[in-house]
Amino acid sequence: MSLQMLAVVARKSITVDETVMIPAAYYHLAAGNFQLVNEHPPLSKILAAVPLLFVQPDEIRPGQSGAPPGSPEAKWAYQESFWENNPDLFGSLSFWARVPMIALTVALGLVVFLFARELFGGRAAALAVALFSLEPTVLAHGRVVQTDVPAAFGYLLLFYALYRYDRAPAPRRAAGLGAAAGLALLAKFSMLIAAPVLAVYFLALLWRAPRRGRTRPNVFAHAALVALAALLVVNAAYFFRHRPLFEADVQWIRKAFPSSAGAVLAAAGALSHLLPADFVLGVFFQIWHNGQGHSAGLLGMYSDTGWWYYFPVAFALKTTLPFLLLSLASLAWGAREWLRTREARLVWLLAPFAAYTLFVLFSNIDIGVRYYLPAYSFLFILSGALLERLLRSRRAGALAAAALLCWAGVEAARAYPDHMSYMNQLASRAPHWWYLSDSNVEWGDDVRDLAAYLRARGEARVRGAFLGGFLTLRHYGVEYLDLLPEDPAAKVPAARYTAIGASFLNGSTVPRRQRPDGGAQTDAERVNAFDSYRRRAPEAVFGGSIYLFREDGQ
Repeated sequence: MSLQMLAVVARKSITVDETVMIPAAYYHLAAGNFQLVNEHPPLSKILAAVPLLFVQPDEIRPGQSGAPPGSPEAKWAYQESFWENNPDLFGSLSFWARVPMIALTVALGLVVFLFARELFGGRAAALAVALFSLEPTVLAHGRVVQTDVPAAFGYLLLFYALYRYDRAPAPRRAAGLGAAAGLALLAKFSMLIAAPVLAVYFLALLWRAPRRGRTRPNVFAHAALVALAALLVVNAAYFFRHRPLFEADVQWIRKAFPSSAGAVLAAAGALSHLLPADFVLGVFFQIWHNGQGHSAGLLGMYSDTGWWYYFPVAFALKTTLPFLLLSLASLAWGAREWLRTREARLVWLLAPFAAYTLFVLFSNIDIGVRYYLPAYSFLFILSGALLERLLRSRRAGALAAAALLCWAGVEAARAYPDHMSYMNQLASRAPHWWYLSDSNVEWGDDVRDLAAYLRARGEARVRGAFLGGFLTLRHYGVEYLDLLPEDPAAKVPAARYTAIGASFLNGSTVPRRQRPDGGAQTDAERVNAFDSYRRRAPEAVFGGSIYLFREDGQ
């Protein structure tokens, strides 16, 4: 699995999100600048930045941009100059920042193994890890500097630590549980789900304390230790710095929460004494973002606030069919076994899976199955346990288990190296961009292959609308002529080729703009901006994500 991801990293470009995440990672660790991409917590950034300290890129100096601290202009100056000042290091910076993410993915696999072994034994654990190692969605996002695999790691680690604490409560394990909760919070802000999970657990423990041979003061003390350890870990990631809110922060809060700006400012100010200001601002950003929603596509439909059934559909299309069948069968088997025997070990998998699934169903940000990755780990373990049960059963069950594992291996080989855009055979009636959008079908990591194809044909520029091209393409020796310039009346120069990203063919990532005549563009006009290209046959497709068209007469 590690070799696969390393091989893909060596041949594919960074994703569009990494164009800002990697500079933010470096400045977080090297300069203690936590404002860059503070809408995401810093675990992935800290890990990605470690090898960059040895690469030693040229840096922008504080105040060099001339923009107010914390303003969007100041943040973009840091992020853009990071790449502009280091053109010769683009490949090194892109490669080494992603290597620690692969290490974290391996660590997630290790926790899958340890948890599965404690619950069901070594053979079930090995089978769970086999399924984990072969799943294209894990392979796609396990190499990316983003928060999705870290969130899966944090969520599973939280429940593994909670399971071990529940079996043998002790101050040391309470501190470990708090540290695991802190790591989860540093992975992704959706992991704030850890707070109600732990609150419910300790309230139940208080209620049942006498029956479990514990005193309520002891439970209170352990709960306090958990909270203290979590706070310590979160503050340590920000180097125990507590800055005041900048004017740019205040202005953003007033703009984002116009009807409750006073209350939000008061809450942010109070919380920033206990937690780092950039952590607090990141939480409020995610609350605002979920309230606003995000343009997304699903099965030919479009919405800014998503669909409650988005993640079940995305999961059904983006997972391999053997893992999909195993997931459904293992959930049914686990639920039936629990209802029949009340085996507590099954609750440790079914309850976290159900809790996170219910949590994401109500999300308004439906831009990738990657948001559902924290639920995958529990399915790997349940499926490993079911496979182990089948292997111990009659010959038909053993043959079925072997067939499913072999099928998973075939699908993994079929997906390589284009794990990001992988969809299973259920998505065979229409182009993949019709079913889903954004990081499900395109995330900008096929720019390198596009550039190599163009250079081989003597082309030095391309008209384009694809994620990340505005920044990454020139580092591969090709000029990007933006088909969606900020000025809608601007004329885009002619070129022999036009490259359209799958999400732009879908239409969901096309930005809202004015028409050239100054009128407001309708949603239908926006999502169908590249409808003419949907009807054309591309000359080449790169990674299933970038479609290249030759223009007549050029």
